[in-house]
Amino acid sequence: MERRNLTTYDICDLQDFFKKTFHDSPDLYFYEMKRNQVSILFIYMKNLVDTNVLNQSILPTIIDKTKDNSLDLQELIYQLHTTQSKLTEDMDEMIHKLLDGYVVLITPKAEKSLLINVSKKVERSLEKAETESLVFGPKISFTESISTNISIIRQNIISEDLCTEKMAVGKKNETEIRIVYLNGMAEEELVQSLRDKINSLQVNDILDTSVLAQLIEDNSYSIFPQFVQTELPDRVTYSVERGMVAVFVDRSPMVMLGPSSLFNFFESTEDVYMRWNMGSFIRFLRYVTMFLSVILTPAYVAIITYHYEMIPSTLLVSLGESRSKVPFTPIFEALLLEIMIELLREAGARLPTKVGQTMGIVGGIVLGQAAVEAGFTSNILIIVVALSALGSFTAPSYLMGTAVRVMRFPILILAGIWGGIGISFGLCFILIHLIRLTSMGVPYLKPVYPFDKNHAMNTILRMPIHLIRKNPNKEGFFSFRKEVSQDIDE
Repeated sequence: MERRNLTTYDICDLQDFFKKTFHDSPDLYFYEMKRNQVSILFIYMKNLVDTNVLNQSILPTIIDKTKDNSLDLQELIYQLHTTQSKLTEDMDEMIHKLLDGYVVLITPKAEKSLLINVSKKVERSLEKAETESLVFGPKISFTESISTNISIIRQNIISEDLCTEKMAVGKKNETEIRIVYLNGMAEEELVQSLRDKINSLQVNDILDTSVLAQLIEDNSYSIFPQFVQTELPDRVTYSVERGMVAVFVDRSPMVMLGPSSLFNFFESTEDVYMRWNMGSFIRFLRYVTMFLSVILTPAYVAIITYHYEMIPSTLLVSLGESRSKVPFTPIFEALLLEIMIELLREAGARLPTKVGQTMGIVGGIVLGQAAVEAGFTSNILIIVVALSALGSFTAPSYLMGTAVRVMRFPILILAGIWGGIGISFGLCFILIHLIRLTSMGVPYLKPVYPFDKNHAMNTILRMPIHLIRKNPNKEGFFSFRKEVSQDIDE
């Protein structure tokens, strides 16, 4: 039966049409009410509607309006205790609204049906953030409900300039997306480019914010994340007030922020809550530990394999003793330990919280001690690998911490093949890649490259609040892109 307008169906045909459309789903419910010579057909999905609202509010109102042997659907809209009701004759819209928790009300020979929103949204309460821990500052995180998340931002940013644009993506399963920004702070050209990218997507469904980020990022082959993803409302508030654009996806507790630079992944709102000198120290410590996390184990392998002259004589003796019983080459020994650390980390993340923490601590101690006693590795390398692993966990962003752990392996292999030259080659390759990388057309190393003296110091360190410019540089992010394109053209 092909889809037609509502006027071409009678009541029996309508029931057959919806049954066929939903493949005789047991969740589809039909209820025909006859009162005072007025016949009304209710159609809804039982597990998507709030039956209490339907029985206690909607039905009594309808019954009261059928006393005169007639029912005016247009007048009924103003009597219902819901703000989302509308008339339609489009069968496709009825099908879509049924799946969104609406009740379809149809009367015989009516030109239009009434759609009444009585949806029952399943969502969890506001809880403490799991992936981003804070000592200072608000502790609540976003939920899977996009309406709840937008209301949190509205409460944090009380301004008429806060814009929330609604979009829908997905051919088979439409997903609501909201673009949130401050008018006058975010560059309009950036916002428009983001709109165009989202509108151009040809996908069946958007499962999560991270999926959307992968679909619209500038370089999908890079291991570096090009959008900050957070579940903290205060971080979204802080970023939007600085001129960034936030993207909310329904059914996802994570929010995407862009354009993002490399340094945004090492920032935390906790730096703002602390005194500027302590915040600067912790932020600078993150940069140092992440760099050491990348090169510490490769440097150990390169020095042990090719550059013994760099080791002090007193330390050389202890290194020789610790490696005297190890039958493997330094590169194989380091790869073995790095893989073991990654296995412990992954297993601890997948197990329940208490079991995972215990397993990670006990497993690391037991396996490390057993590996040394069995002669599989040296105790000094265990210290080096442990420090590298700890350094990768200092990044506030889980995605950036994962990227650092992945980077360590190719540099480690280069160190085993070419020593210090291999490490230099790997670091130069990463630097060139970062210089070429962009986020929404904005250089990934901004404001260090291209250099912007107004923002560079506050990016690397956390300067005192009274010295920070309250308004961002209104030359905008796109001025940087123009500078880069001019340099390339020259």
